[in-house]
Amino acid sequence: MHLAFDIFQGIGVAAAVGIRPFLPALVAGALAAGDVELSFKHTEFSFLQKPVFLLIMVLGVVLLGALDRWLSGRTEEPRWVTYGLAVMSLAIGALFFGGELARRHDPVVIGIIAGVICAAIGVLATRPLLARVRGRLDREAVGALPLITEAVATLGAALSIVAPPIGVVLLLALLWLMVAGRGREQQKYAGLRILR
Repeated sequence: MHLAFDIFQGIGVAAAVGIRPFLPALVAGALAAGDVELSFKHTEFSFLQKPVFLLIMVLGVVLLGALDRWLSGRTEEPRWVTYGLAVMSLAIGALFFGGELARRHDPVVIGIIAGVICAAIGVLATRPLLARVRGRLDREAVGALPLITEAVATLGAALSIVAPPIGVVLLLALLWLMVAGRGREQQKYAGLRILR
């Protein structure tokens, strides 16, 4: 049962980090530092709960907040921002899922691969959705979008740690968003082809 809960926690944290990378990672690292349902002590991933890593995540939150303010007047996010956040999400998701499996001396490589997959699902489900929503909102509402996304991601990570099955629910919700978003895109392109 412990292994299943570790996997569920890893799924939830990695998926949440796929939505927004830094604040969910900061919360997960802080909970691990406080031994709240999670700890990476005595593993090669113990740095995830050390002050240096937590400080780097705080800096990431601050820089991402400044970037969000800079982008608040735009209806489209630059590609370098999208790709940069995706790469960071995949790396952080891999570290946390790998750390989850390292706690019980399970194969870390499987955790790293699973972390990349779960974070990728978070990225692929939310980035296109946010791009569509961003294009439809006015300037004031666009400014609130990162705060809402950050809150959802952080709450998802925290709940996945204290109630591990929530991690699976979060991943399934993201998979549904991803599939539904792809279906909308296909309908849109089919409609454009008919118009030609």
